[in-house]
Amino acid sequence: MPSLRDIRRRIRSVKNTAQITRAMQMVAASRMRRAQEAVESSRPFSERIRVVLAGLGEVAPAGEGPLHPLLERRDVRNIDLVLMTSDRGLAGGFNANILRLASNFVLNEAKAPVSILSAGRRGRDWAVRFGRNLTADFSELGDQPGLDAVTPISHTVIERFTTGQVDAVYLAYTEYVSTLNQQPRLLQLLPIQPPTAEEEREAARGPDYIYEPSPVQLLQALLPRYVEVQLYQTLLESKASEHSARMVAMRNATDNANEIVDDLGLTYNKLRQATITREIIEIAGGAAALSG
Repeated sequence: MPSLRDIRRRIRSVKNTAQITRAMQMVAASRMRRAQEAVESSRPFSERIRVVLAGLGEVAPAGEGPLHPLLERRDVRNIDLVLMTSDRGLAGGFNANILRLASNFVLNEAKAPVSILSAGRRGRDWAVRFGRNLTADFSELGDQPGLDAVTPISHTVIERFTTGQVDAVYLAYTEYVSTLNQQPRLLQLLPIQPPTAEEEREAARGPDYIYEPSPVQLLQALLPRYVEVQLYQTLLESKASEHSARMVAMRNATDNANEIVDDLGLTYNKLRQATITREIIEIAGGAAALSG
């Protein structure tokens, strides 16, 4: 049976923990709002660039081979997986979910050896712990990364694909749906997928542009930019998901700590009342013995 002093210490310790988790919740909520605004403002551009590429593909002259090396399709013998995780923990199931998706892809879905390019320390640690082939590490990208944060990643994947070191590049990231809903996603980045029928129809419904310079030259310039934009958009999605998951996890931790404090307070009062009752009984017994 714990003493009153032990319970008081436990209550004080849990209250301190609740204050810490509450502060972390407020910080995560502030970062989540900024990350959410960044995601929502960048989505129209990342979606529109595919429509522009679809329009360019329609008017560009067809040749014997692909119009750009990033469009080249070949037998897949080696695969790169860009794995986007967080640098820190305490984010609920955010890292566990995306690492489970990556593990399933490496072990079951991929038909060729997979190399990991980690964007986050948790992904790097996972690759090292389980003996995955870690090719590059791009950790410490910050809580509000700019477009320059993904430039090294885009240069690496483009160089490895165009030089033939790998034949396909995939992205594993967490899509931000809402504060309470974040979905792990797997996206093929290279070779660039042809536009869908809906995107082609949307491009056909658009204005009849006169392209200057030629559509082929525009494709040469836009396709590397498209890879960079896709990487940046998925990084923003991952950051917004991370901050949302951390805010929810810290809120749940704060609520649980408050419940523990309430339970400990009830236990403390019961023990205190029992102690007082026992002392009264002892005093009454002693008085009765003296009077007898």
